[in-house]
This record gives sequence, C-alpha cells and structure tokens, in this order.
Amino acid sequence: MAAGQNHGGPTEHGRPPSAERGIPDGLLIGAIALLLGTLGLMWSATGLAGLLARGAWPDNLTFMRAPGALRHLLQEPQDLAAAWPDTPKGQLSGYGLFWGIFISELMVLIVLTIFVVGTLARYRTVRAQRRVARATAQAKAAEAKRPGLTGTGTAEGGAEPTPISGTGVETSPSIETPPPAPAPGSASAAAGAAPARPAEGPPGTTAPDRPSGLPAPGPAVAVPGHDDGVTAPAAGQRHPAEAVAAEAAAGTGPEPHPHITEQRASAPDAPTGSTTTPPAQDDPYATLDPTSAPQPLPTPRGGPLTPAALPDGELARSRVLFGAQRGESAAHAVLEAVGPVLVVTSDPKLWATTKDTRAKLGPSHVFDPSHLLDTPARLRWNPAADCGSRDIAAARATALLAPVRPMHAMDRPLAEAADTMLRCWLHAAAVDGRPFRQVHRWAQGSSAHEPVKILRTHPKAAGGAAGELEATLTAHRERRDMAQELIARALGALSSIHIRDACNPGRADTLALESFVAEGGTLYLMGESIEDPRTQPGAMPLLTALASYVVEHGRRMAERSSSGRLDPPLTLVLDDVAAVAPLPALPDLLAQGADQGLPTLALMRSQEQARARWPHRSLVGQESH
Repeated sequence: MAAGQNHGGPTEHGRPPSAERGIPDGLLIGAIALLLGTLGLMWSATGLAGLLARGAWPDNLTFMRAPGALRHLLQEPQDLAAAWPDTPKGQLSGYGLFWGIFISELMVLIVLTIFVVGTLARYRTVRAQRRVARATAQAKAAEAKRPGLTGTGTAEGGAEPTPISGTGVETSPSIETPPPAPAPGSASAAAGAAPARPAEGPPGTTAPDRPSGLPAPGPAVAVPGHDDGVTAPAAGQRHPAEAVAAEAAAGTGPEPHPHITEQRASAPDAPTGSTTTPPAQDDPYATLDPTSAPQPLPTPRGGPLTPAALPDGELARSRVLFGAQRGESAAHAVLEAVGPVLVVTSDPKLWATTKDTRAKLGPSHVFDPSHLLDTPARLRWNPAADCGSRDIAAARATALLAPVRPMHAMDRPLAEAADTMLRCWLHAAAVDGRPFRQVHRWAQGSSAHEPVKILRTHPKAAGGAAGELEATLTAHRERRDMAQELIARALGALSSIHIRDACNPGRADTLALESFVAEGGTLYLMGESIEDPRTQPGAMPLLTALASYVVEHGRRMAERSSSGRLDPPLTLVLDDVAAVAPLPALPDLLAQGADQGLPTLALMRSQEQARARWPHRSLVGQESH
C-alpha cells in the first residue's frame, strides 16, 4: 500500500523534490495581523470618539461588529450610524472626530513599531559586538598560552628570555638586544663588537624572508647612541642599498624605464654618481658626528620654487611656444601633468591621444559646443552662472566680448557701453533665474527694458545696476545700437541648436565642472580655429568665458589655501589659444600663474598672432619651437 502511494514520486524517478509553491507563511501572518490591527483601531476609535463627544462609551459597540463596520465605512466614510446599526445614533460622534482619532492611533502605532524595531536592532548589534570581542579575547589568551610565546622554556644554547623593561613583555630568545657598543673612536669598536644576530641555521638552508639570490648579511654593529636595536653592517660589508647603487653605476643592474631615462637626460641639474657624494642624512647607518656642518632646511611650501623642487610632470614655469608643430608639446604637457588640467585646443588628435590616459587619473570632461568631436558625452555650461555677483558678471562680460572687442582707442566708449549692457543683462538673468538664451533675446532688441525692470524690483539685484543700464540705453542712441550689435555678434552662435543646448546645463554638469579641479580631472575645451573672430566669432566667446571661469576658480582656491597656491597645481595647456579662446588674463597668467599653482603652457603660431590678440600687453616666457 505504501509502495503504491509513493509510486511515481519525484524521488523515485531520480528528480529532486521541487520547492513548494504558494503564499509564504510570513506574508499570510502579516496580512492577518494588519487586518486585525485595522479592525481594532477602528473599533477603539469609534468608542473613544463617542466617549469624548457624549461622555460615555456607546452601547452595543462590540468588536464582533467591526468587520461589517469596516466594509460600510469603506463605501461611505461619513456614515457612522450605518456602520454600527446596533448602536444608538445619538451615542455616536461625528465622522470628523472619529477619523481624527483613527489617524492619531495609527501614527502612534507606527512610531511605537519603529521604536521597537530600532531597539531590537541595537540590542542584536550590541550582542554581536560583545560576542566578537569575547571571541577575540579568547583567541588572544589561547595565543599567549602557546609555548613559543610564553618564554617558559629555554632556547637553543641555554639563553633565557629577558623581559623588556617597562612593558612586562618577555622577548623571544631569537631576538636578542645587541650589547652596548664602545665609544666612537676606540680601537675595539669594530673588532671587539659581538654579533647582534644569532648564528644562521644549518648549512644549505635559506632564511625564509630573504631571496636565495642575495648574499647572507654579515655581522652587524650597533649604532652608537641608539638603544632601539638599530644596527649597522660591520667592516667589510656593504649595505644592500650600496650594492644596488654599485650595480647601477656599473651598468649591470636593471635598465630604467625609457621615460625615466629621458627625464634624467633632460634635467639640467641631474647629479652623477661618480662626481657627487650623497648627503649624510640619506644614509640611515651613518654615525652622527657633532662636528659635521648642519644640513640646510627644506624650502618652505609657500617659498620660491625651483625646477628641481617641483614634482615630476609639473611645469617649472609658464611659457609661450611659437611654431607650426605644436601637437607634441601640448600632448606631452597634458600627459605629464600631476594634477588637474585645462586643455584648450582646436586639434581633435590632442583629445584622442590623451583622453584615455587622463581618464585613469580622474574624471575627463569635454566642452564641445560646435560638436567637433565624435563623443556622446559633452559638458554643458551656463555663461550666466554665478553672475548674481556683480564682480563675476563684469569678468564674464569681459571674457564674452574679448574675441569681438575693438582694439582702437577711439572705440573705447563703445566697448565700455557693451561691457555695461552685457554685465547688467547677465546679472539680471542670474538673479531672476532666466536661461542664457534670454540674454541672447535681449541682445537682439526684444524687450530691451525688461532687464531694467528686473534689476529695479528684484531684491537680490545689485544696487545701482538698474540706473546704470537705463542710462546706457537712453544716453547715446547711436552708441547703444552699436554696442547692442557688438553683443549680438558675440552671442550670434546661439542661433545654432547645438550651441544653445551646450548653454543649458543640468545639475550633473554643474557639479562636474565645480569638482573636476579637486578630483584631479581634465577639462577639454574644443573649438574651431578662427583667425578673424570680429566678424564671425562662432563659439569662441563661450570658450573664452569658460576658460576664464576655470582660471578664476583656480585662483580663488589658491587664495583660500594656506600656502597661497594650488597643490597639486592646475596645469593650463592652451593650444592655439589666440585662435580658439583668447583669454584676457593670459599675460597675467604667464607672469604670475606658476607662483599660484597655475602653470601655463601657451602655444601659438607666431609672435604676430600674439601681438594682434594682446596688443597692449607683452607675453613673458616667449620661446620659438
């Protein structure tokens, strides 16, 4: 009979029994508890509401009627009399008091549940920590009872363990304290000193912590003045570091990396091992001579820097290189930078050859409003960002107008009027939360007096900005029209949908731009090379403004640091900068940038190109390439 009942089961046919399917017990119990809890809350809320409203518990209000009352209240939440037909209507309260008490009870129950769950979780955590501490203490006690660590027996040779004074811990016989060495200058300092280490093992054995290819160390001599077991090799023995140095000098050691060899060859002050002697502080085993000359103190962090004191990859100074072939110099500077890098270029190959290497060191971002690169990930930036500050708005307006600004002295009033109008427009857009395309609309002549109204009525607007803008708009009509045309020409690229989208950032773009310097990242600014931007500047004003923003951001970070400079530095590699993003502050960067942690490498085609972009300032550090 039993065999017939089990016939055809999964185990008999060689298949493992399948997992049971159905509703889990925990879910079923939880649903029942939730239903009972809801019924209890509704019943108690009805009774408490009647007690508060009528002064007595309602008659015939039993828990057994709660399921039917719940069904009626779900259909008609305001009809308590229909939900409790056995209870006199005059003894029930209004629906508002009932639902208020019901929700209050529910909130109290939720708070109590969270409190109980948290208390139980903390209790279990404390128990687990105590259990781990108890197990650790037991393991330490068992380890201390091992014969090899207690020192109860004698070691080979009959040496008894000696306790370390002041600690209560006994030392193993295999680690002996070296005897005190005689005073320096005595004849028996080297010959009469006892070995600081015990004899090695039997012949043919190798110490487990020393490679078999290295020679066994000779007897060591204790260093005078050191009681902590520091020893030096005896006479006739060389330190392992000296052996490595001898191999390097003889050319028998491993060859250095070609990149390191190139750096050593290019270093002007690289010392040679045959003509110079290493300083005494580099040798940890050298004896201290009171008559020796004191060593020079290290250069303070905020002091002047020399090329030898800079870390590998950091530019020793800012400089300008002229020549047609600039790609190799720019790529080398980007790859050798030890910190964040700002790259301005018109060459897509520079981005393609350096982006993978720089991505391993930190985040890599690309601002490519003209879509010159084949990449889906492009950074977006709002040129009106942070222009709620009047100073930032003025600097931003200067950078946006730099590619189209007239250089003649007679055009200075026109340039000043354009600066004032664009600065006030940027400030109005920033304080009112307008997108940057609104500034483009104002430059085209639509709603010219709207920014005046914003600056006059908005509480965050700078004082006097509305009057300054209104005076510029109404004083000289011809000058105003020419200044407005100049601004419209600088922002004319916003008519393109790609460039307009590049000025509409998201929150991730803003955070990435603000944090790439601190994270050691790389920001590429890619633009077209335009020789005469005064007629068709393209995206050059946006690139110039963003590059100026990054430079000012780095300067502010340097001013807030204790040393007055960025560490690691923000390297600026400005390839074809005169035709891509002519920064107004480039002369100051070349003169003072390296001292602030902003080493700059500017690459241009010729000196005539530099004089055309910065006619009133000279660029220091000019070199031909």
